[in-house]
Amino acid sequence: MQNPPKKQTLNRKQLREIVREKRTSLSKSQQTTAAIQLSKRLITQPKVISAQHIAIYLANDGELNTQTFIKWCWANNKQVYLPVIHPFSKGHLLFLHYTPNTPMSVNRFGILEPKLDVNLIKLVQDIDIIFTPLVAFDLSGARLGMGGGFYDRTLQKWYTNYQHNKKALPFPIGLAHDCQQVETIPTECWDIPIPNIITPHKSYTFTLLK
Repeated sequence: MQNPPKKQTLNRKQLREIVREKRTSLSKSQQTTAAIQLSKRLITQPKVISAQHIAIYLANDGELNTQTFIKWCWANNKQVYLPVIHPFSKGHLLFLHYTPNTPMSVNRFGILEPKLDVNLIKLVQDIDIIFTPLVAFDLSGARLGMGGGFYDRTLQKWYTNYQHNKKALPFPIGLAHDCQQVETIPTECWDIPIPNIITPHKSYTFTLLK
C-alpha cells in the first residue's frame, strides 16, 4: 500500500504571493465594509480605550484601510503616529506625529508617510500601541511581513522586555483581513511574533514563548 503523498509546505515567498493576491482581489465594497467592521472592533478594545499614543500605518497593496479608525482616534484625543523609513539607519523605522494637516511625501515603496521633521518624532518606547501591517498570520501568532524586516527590528527590544514584563510597551497588534490567516508560517530566527491580531470579524490572542 502506498503512503499518502506528503502535504507540500509553501515557502515564505509563495505564501506572500498567494495571500497578497487574495487581499488585492477584494472588491472596493468588501474593503469598505471590512474597514468599518475593523474600526468598530478596535474602538472596543480595552488597550485602545486606555491608550494615548497610537502608531498605525496607511493602507497599501490591498491592506485594511485604517482611515476610519484614525479619524476616531483624532476625535477622541488619541495621538496618532505613522512609520517613516529611517533616512540613515537601513531597515529601521521612525514614528512621526500625524494629524489631518501633516505634510506628506511618498517613500521609495510608493507609500505615503509624513515628511521627516525631527520635532515630530516619537520614541518607540513612548508609544502605547503599535498596529502592524502583515501579509499573513497563523494561529501561533507568527506574522509574515513584506520581507523588509522593518517591524521585526522595531519590536525586537519590546519582545525581549515582554518575556519578563507582559506590560512592556509598545504593545503590538497586527491588523489583517480574515482571508490572510494561513495554516502555518515558516518562521526565521529574527521573526517577532505578535500577541494580538485583529481582523474585521475576530480578535486573536496568543501566548508568546521564547
